[in-house]
Amino acid sequence: MIPALAGVHHLKLPVSDLRRSIDWYRTRLGYDVGIEFHEKGILMGVAMHHPDGGPMIALRLDPEKAIAAAGFDYFSIGVPDRTALEALAAHLADLGESHAGVHFATIGWILPELHDPDGHEIRFYTIESHTELGDQRLVVADPRETAREGDPAAAVRAAAAETPRTKP
Repeated sequence: MIPALAGVHHLKLPVSDLRRSIDWYRTRLGYDVGIEFHEKGILMGVAMHHPDGGPMIALRLDPEKAIAAAGFDYFSIGVPDRTALEALAAHLADLGESHAGVHFATIGWILPELHDPDGHEIRFYTIESHTELGDQRLVVADPRETAREGDPAAAVRAAAAETPRTKP
């Protein structure tokens, strides 16, 4: 039996400076604080919601874990389509935020290498797809190298044609 699931409830990140992180997610991505978590009179965490459909994000004051988690892309936030992703990239650039720009990716388009104040990599991926997942398992061979060579779809096409899809 497969259990019933209903998507991602929230994403949670450790941060070293809660107020700074709240401000960053508010000004860069439009998040608002919906819940505050106080412990012994000290603000230790928040749950933030997005007014236009983004996943809830929880921030927890934990400097040691923030340092340990820095640099890894734990999740990708969905964006409706390539046009919306390009608008987000321009918005972030206008705010002085460094990122890698919009790129063709495995099944949609991606905006990688945006980092929050603690160095967590925040990635954005389109819900819109250019590659359909059918009855075959999609195998991606050397995605970064293929993208640098100028035809990022080549690795996806070649592997998809060769590998039958099986249930894990």
